[in-house]
Amino acid sequence: MTQIENMVQYDNGYTEEEEDYMMQEEEWDRDLLLDPAWEKQQRKTFTAWCNSHLRKAGTQIENIEEDFRNGLKLMLLLEVISGERLPKPDRGKMRFHKIANVNKALEFITSKGVKLVSIGAEETSAKEGLLLWCQRKTAPYRNVNVQNFHVSWKDGLAFCALIHRHRPDLIDYAKLNKDDALGNLNLAFEIAEKHLDIPKMLDAEDIVNTPKPDERAIMTYVSCFYHAFAGAEQVAETAANRICKVLGVNQENEKLMEEYERLASELLEWIRRTTPWLENRMSEKTMTQMQQKLEDFRDYRRLHKPPKVQEKCQLEINFNTLQTKLRISNRPAFMPSEGKMVSDIASAWQGLEQAEKGYEEWLLTEIRRLQRLDHLAEKFRQKATSHETWATGKEEILTQKDYESASLMEVRAMLRKHEAFESDLSAHQDRVEQIAAIAQELNELDYHDVASVNQRCQSICDVWDHLGTLTQKRREALERTEKLLETVEQLFLEYAKRSAPFNSWLDGAMEDLQDMFIVHTIEEVQSLMAAHEQFKATLPEADAERQAILGIQQEVQKIFHSYGIRGDLTNPYSTISPETILSKWDKVKKLVPQRDGALQEELAQQHGNERLRRQFAAQANLIGPWIQTRMEEIGRCSLEIGGTLEDQMTQLKQYEHVIVSYKPNIDKLEGDHQLIQESLIFDNKHTNYTMEHIRVGWELLLTTIARTINDIETQILTRDAKGISPEQMKEFRSSFNHFDRKKNGAMETDDFRACLISMGYDLGEVEFARIMMLVDPNACGVVTFQSFIDFMTRETADTDTAEQVVASFRILAADKPYILIDELRRELPRDQAEYCISRMPPYAGPGAMPGALDYTAFSTALYGESDL
Repeated sequence: MTQIENMVQYDNGYTEEEEDYMMQEEEWDRDLLLDPAWEKQQRKTFTAWCNSHLRKAGTQIENIEEDFRNGLKLMLLLEVISGERLPKPDRGKMRFHKIANVNKALEFITSKGVKLVSIGAEETSAKEGLLLWCQRKTAPYRNVNVQNFHVSWKDGLAFCALIHRHRPDLIDYAKLNKDDALGNLNLAFEIAEKHLDIPKMLDAEDIVNTPKPDERAIMTYVSCFYHAFAGAEQVAETAANRICKVLGVNQENEKLMEEYERLASELLEWIRRTTPWLENRMSEKTMTQMQQKLEDFRDYRRLHKPPKVQEKCQLEINFNTLQTKLRISNRPAFMPSEGKMVSDIASAWQGLEQAEKGYEEWLLTEIRRLQRLDHLAEKFRQKATSHETWATGKEEILTQKDYESASLMEVRAMLRKHEAFESDLSAHQDRVEQIAAIAQELNELDYHDVASVNQRCQSICDVWDHLGTLTQKRREALERTEKLLETVEQLFLEYAKRSAPFNSWLDGAMEDLQDMFIVHTIEEVQSLMAAHEQFKATLPEADAERQAILGIQQEVQKIFHSYGIRGDLTNPYSTISPETILSKWDKVKKLVPQRDGALQEELAQQHGNERLRRQFAAQANLIGPWIQTRMEEIGRCSLEIGGTLEDQMTQLKQYEHVIVSYKPNIDKLEGDHQLIQESLIFDNKHTNYTMEHIRVGWELLLTTIARTINDIETQILTRDAKGISPEQMKEFRSSFNHFDRKKNGAMETDDFRACLISMGYDLGEVEFARIMMLVDPNACGVVTFQSFIDFMTRETADTDTAEQVVASFRILAADKPYILIDELRRELPRDQAEYCISRMPPYAGPGAMPGALDYTAFSTALYGESDL
């Protein structure tokens, strides 16, 4: 019905000049309507036109008004023009039978999308449709302006333009003279009669010498041109549509390839920048710097990595979708640029995960090490300060030569005092060794300020050695003098001997009570508390010793008082006064309850940490199995064959909604995990799940649901594109599931052979080897469900081929082995014409014209290897 549509559709828009001209034309029409000769000529002309079509059906008409009145031959005429069968006509002779037949003819025209304006069962016209067809075909030609079917055709250029538009090989339009109307008309009529099988209906003189040529005669003549070209035009339009379809698919695929390349490059660049950062194990020197590193890593896991996980998943989905579209359109598989395959991205991502795996553990270990370093450094400073305070002035005392002018009693006192000093010196030996041991550990742990520690430790050791040497020299001098001394005050000596270790014990007790501690469990705190309780249990014994020492001093005072001894009551053998012992004892008694309070606070802190452990474990023990259950549900859904693919897609979308809705539980667990890390909790005996386990499981769940949905979408796309029925798809899936022995989504080679045999394939070894090359190109030994579906769809569906595209181009090129640029631009949409021009190679065969393009090579390339 394309002929009918083009004969009836028209546009009623006119300019002001055109409206004036149309008014004049209506006056001419009214004059002609009054001319009986004109009416007779019109009836004869249109009767002949109808008979030119009815002859194909073996009949004709004599009177157009009478013979069409019952609608029978009108319906036959429409069948000849359209090539289709109309409904069975009514054979009655009543008026309503005739009107019913005419209405059937008009309804058939309407069913083809042709709009009828002011036409009923008694009246119809195709004038405006034919006029619009002429305007569209002659629009590109200069000096041609078709506005009607009389004066617009007098110069003959419109007839010549119609011939050149459809058969440019028959006429050279550029050489026509617009002022030679008679020559143009004769040339057009002769060509039409000789080459187009259009009989000559009018003489050129009748048109040129008439102010207004007969409109109905011109319309009849022009309609013959329309029917001569309409069939070829429809074939060309079909060919152009096929080429547009093929080129559109190719352009869309190229855009998808470029988008994949861009996204892959961006993701690989991010991985390339991030991996060295995660592999860097250069430790910072301070706790603050390492904690900042830990915070940066949390930002990476919480803010930077999740979008990249989604991008990686989406990239894989886009790649699978593109490959499916290429397979559906019979195009070669897409091979990304070197280093940008999905496997390359997966390998780079695996390297990123490997670098990330140990980074957080290393950070926490380093923080623990720096924490211990800070504690050891502070302990070193306290012990060093205490020892340096003790050593201050000792060299001056040891280098004195007061014994040279002292009395015997004073010398003996000096000797005893020196013995007390040696006792004190010996008591400090352990402290010096502790200081050296702490310094050694700081060196082994690579403390950042180890140089100053070593310098201070060396100074203490040097002073200690020097004091030892001076002590030995003074003893030797006093012993030489001792033989001269016989009087000694035993009580002072006893006091000195007992007060020195007690004083050392007091110093040690004060240091222990003020010592810093680091614990990580309740048991460790309880161990410290037990040790503290043991210390407190020794206090009564220490108090007894204190009272005994003070009792010695009191006994000295009693002797001095009883025997009236005059002199200095200062003990010549000891620098430790009773006031010092009292002061230090009071301090110890104050430090004991303070230590109690500190241990209680730490116990409360560890109880709080234990609550955090249990809180995290409670959630993790629920989330871990939940993720596993969802994974199993998705796996079962992908293997079900009971419903349609749409049903499976709906169920998977529901699973996806449930999974996305579960995200707040993951976020809450991340918050609890952050609290645990901020509290420096490094283990949890209440669960086997770590935050890393949950993260990996969650990311795998998101990736699995997305990939499964993509697989179903791919199956739907394949099914719709290849025209596979739901029953066929169900049969394919049922067969695949039956022979998937291990239920792992793949058939082994023997199972695949058995599956094909069960579906009716008669397989020899050569044919089966060919099929295996299609479904298992990498020789992995298994056939996936997608490869199985692709093979079955190729076996059951039809696709475009390079030969079909070549045949379509040959139609547009009027059977030439090449095509011209003007022909492409005339027959194809602008963007697709330019796409062909930019990619078609020049034609180098025999008889080539300038600018000729090789459409055969271009069509073959469309189904060859991709340029990307």
